[in-house]
Formats: sequence, C-alpha cells, structure tokens
Amino acid sequence: METMTSQLEETKKAEKEYTGSEILLRSLIEEGVEVIFGYPGGAVLPIYDSLYEGHVKHLLARHEQGAIHAADGYARATGKPGVVIATSGPGATNLVTGIATAMMDSVPLVCITGNVPQNLIGTDAFQEADITGITMPITKHNYLVRDVRDLPRIVKEAFTIATQGRPGPVLIDIPKDVSNAKATFHYPESVYIRGFQPNTDPHPLQVQKLHEAIAKAQRPVILAGGGVVSSGAADELVKLAETAQIPVTTTLMGIGGFPGTHPLWMGMPGMHGTYAANHALLECDLLIGIGARFDDRVTMGRIDKFATKAKIAHIDIDPAEIGKNVETFIPLVGDVKKVLEAVNENVPRSQSDDWIKQVDEWRRNFPLTYKPSADTLKPQWVIQHLHDSTGGDAIVTTDVGQHQMWVAQYYRFVRARSFLSSGGLGTMGFGFPAAIGAQLAYPDRTVIAVTGDGGFQMTAQELAVVALENIPVKVAVINNHCLGMVRQWQEVFYEERYSEVDLSGSPDFVKLAEAYGVKGWRAKTQEEAVRVWEEALRHPGPAVVDFWVTPDENVYPMVAPGAGLDEMLMGDEEN
Repeated sequence: METMTSQLEETKKAEKEYTGSEILLRSLIEEGVEVIFGYPGGAVLPIYDSLYEGHVKHLLARHEQGAIHAADGYARATGKPGVVIATSGPGATNLVTGIATAMMDSVPLVCITGNVPQNLIGTDAFQEADITGITMPITKHNYLVRDVRDLPRIVKEAFTIATQGRPGPVLIDIPKDVSNAKATFHYPESVYIRGFQPNTDPHPLQVQKLHEAIAKAQRPVILAGGGVVSSGAADELVKLAETAQIPVTTTLMGIGGFPGTHPLWMGMPGMHGTYAANHALLECDLLIGIGARFDDRVTMGRIDKFATKAKIAHIDIDPAEIGKNVETFIPLVGDVKKVLEAVNENVPRSQSDDWIKQVDEWRRNFPLTYKPSADTLKPQWVIQHLHDSTGGDAIVTTDVGQHQMWVAQYYRFVRARSFLSSGGLGTMGFGFPAAIGAQLAYPDRTVIAVTGDGGFQMTAQELAVVALENIPVKVAVINNHCLGMVRQWQEVFYEERYSEVDLSGSPDFVKLAEAYGVKGWRAKTQEEAVRVWEEALRHPGPAVVDFWVTPDENVYPMVAPGAGLDEMLMGDEEN
C-alpha cells in the first residue's frame, strides 16, 4: 500500500503544472474554440501572453463593444458559442451592452474578463469593477474564479450552460493572481450542474393534445420565433406547416427559420408586421407559438386584443416563458427541434382550405408597398436590390431602426442563421461588428451589414479590423441624415416636433472608409446604386456603400404603442 501511495505521489509530482492562463487557453482548445474576439489590458496580460503562441486565432477589435458584437455575430451565424476577452474595469464594463444584447436574444457567449488580484478586490484598486455583480441580471450564470484548480471545471460548466437549454451568455471573471497561479491540467469530459437539467423531450400527452387541436382547427396560425433558428428546426417547421397546411408568421428573431419565399409565409407580425400576419393573428382559432416569447413588439402589450379567438399552444425550451405573457392552452416544454419531430409523427391536416384562401386574399389586397421614385433613392428599393443581387442568400446583419424593419420586410431570407439583428435590446452599433463575426465564420459567403448613418458611427472604428485582416464584409449605409425611427415617431406621435434627430454633421462615409484603407462608394440614384453595388460585390475585400435615401420615408405598416393589432396605420402609400 505504501508503495502504491508513493508511486501516486511521484506521478503527481511528475505531472506538468501550467499557469491559469495556460489552463484557460487549453480549456478553450478542448471546447473547439476557433476564434477569440477581444481587447487586451493589464489584468488579462497573462492570458494574452499565453495567446502569443497562436494556437487559437484572436481578432483584435478596436473597442470592446465591437469585440462582443463580433462574437455575437459569430455565434448567431454558426450556433456555436462566441468567445470574447476583455480586461478589468472599463474593459469589462464595455462588454455590458453586448452581454445584455445576447441575453435578450438567447445567444450563446462565453465572456472572459480579467480582474485585479484577489487581495485588492474591494479596495477600489485601479481598474477594479464588480463585473460579476454588474452582469448578474444579464447573464445565464457568471463566475469569479478563486482557485486556479477550479478553472477547467468552470470553463466546461460555462460552455455547457451557454449552449444547453435556452442559450445565453455566461461570464468568467479571472483575477490576475489566478491567471498567474499554477496547477496541473485535467479537462473534464462532462459536468453535472445541480439545478441545471433542461428538459428537452416533449410530453407525449401534450403532443397528442396538439394533434387533436390541429385536426379541429379551421383557422390555424404558426407564430415562429428565434427558438426555431437556435434549435436548428427550420426543416421540421416546414414539414409541419406543409403537412398540416398552416400559414406561418415569423417574429423578427425567427426570420429565416421559415423560407421567406414559401407560399405559406405571411411575413412578420406585430408593430411593423404585414396586414396578412396581423389579421391572421386576430382571426385565428388555433395559435401555435414555437420558440417565440410573445413579446410586446408582437402583442403590442394588448393581450386583450391579441389572438382573442384562439386557443394558444406554446412550444419552448424555457418553462418560464410558458404562460408568462399569454394564457396557454397547450404547453409543450422541450427543445423545439425535438418537439417538432414528435409533433410531425402522424400530425393531422387541419381544416384550413378556406382559411388559406382568406390569407392569400389579404396578401394580394394589402401587400407591402411604397411610392417609387425615379429621382430619389427609396430605402425600400435599396433593400429589394440587395436581395435581388444576392438571390436572397447572403448573411445580412442590421443595426437598429428603420433600415432594420425594411430588411425584415423586403429581404426574403431563405436560410436560417442568415438574418442577424439585435431584436430584444435593440442595440445600435450591433450590425457592423456582428457582420465581421459572421464573415469569419463563413469566409466564402456574402455578408452584408445593413446599417444606418447613426448606428454605423457607434462602431465604425472596426473598419480598421476589416481593412487589416481583409475581411470582405460589404457595408450598406442607409443614409437618411437623421435618426430615422426616432424622427418617424416624432412625426407621427409628437406633432412633428423634431428634437435632436438631425445627423447632418456626420462624416463623409466614403472618405471615412478610405481613411481606414477600405474601398468606398456613394449612390444617390437608382442608376448609381445598381452600378456601385455591383462593383462593391465584385470587390474582393471589404467595402462601404453610402446610399443617400429620402430622409422623410417612414416604415409602414405600423401599430402605435398601446394600440391593438386591429389598429394598424397603413400610411399614405398603402391606403
């Protein structure tokens, strides 16, 4: 016995020890991480010293917000967790908006921050911030690593929590003394996390209830959300819709989860939804919510006017969402893909023949439209041209505002994970860096960042990154020289009292792009737009196209805050 104990002690002594930073890097490699987005600083210098060997690609952003939005775009495009690193204090707090963005939209991120040494925590040391306390409400979970020996387990748990169940961001805060401390390295194959055992399989009796409801339904509707995309259930959704003959409307986060060219697709619902989608929600007798959270941009917060004639079935991985915003008749908790696979077994056909004819009539009589112009550049036309020039097959990221809604309305996405946009938080500055992350994930696909002149200026410094790395993102600036959506609300709801929305002091975006070494073009007419966009697509590197569009164009249809879906403002163009 003494001999065995002695041998074990000798083996343990012989095992190589690594610093916490080396352990972190080895753990990330074990998780299959291919690219890290980040920005160095004092508290993470040990980590960056370990990155020096180049075992994992690192993309140096020009601002931490650019880094985390790029990691977010990478995650949305691939389904894999995005990884971002920032230093302590301001570096960590600059991640907060990006973390909240990912949390609201259920995007898997692993955010790694440095902190001051543990003996200085709580002393208001230089660049100290309680980032775990700050981010507690906007992460699925977060860690302050106290012991270097815990680091492999914590990294494994972080990736598990970020990706399993409802995806979301997890933060790991590593004090500098932990990064420098040494320990042996053993990476766990799996972890058991007490209290975190997501239910992924649907209850058979609930599936049977849904079958019975579909068989009886005469006016069924599917409301498909981001859960369809994140679970990889696009094919299963198409099969359900076609077999049961149910029209589909996709939320902003669900766009691409059902082909925008499919005859059963009605468009987006809610505040800027189509007439067909909103009226289908008003008149349906069965509403099947799939991976959608019935948020206020869909229901307008008027539950008393939302799907009042319908029995509601709700499929979601997160049991907390079931019944949170709307009363649910048939709850189905589980992974969307697994639930739809179960539902598609022997799913009956609904009694929807007359209903589908009614929906088609709404679409014919009240299509999305706008007043064309031969003299000026209409933003809706620009989005349609982006669609036509790419066959609807590009990855498109957006910022937030009017252009975001026009992309949702006029670009018909045919593939999941092709539309990347900040839905829940509505984060300006998101679109361009998110496109960088998506382009790194798919270097051979066309990636377009559609942004406004306001949002682009929030993260335009990332032009340095695409120039240096030759990342061929195409930036389409929908430039109306103002904060367009704010201006629209001030026009419609505040008697045209335009307050602080004029962006006429913005830089020349062509010169700005060229200053960073990026090719730039400008277009003010349709003829110019066709020519320069074709040149931008042919250009092998990054490109910026500044589309000068009509400044007073509004997004319609529109439902005013506090109004019901039956009170749509169609605009002069559609009346």
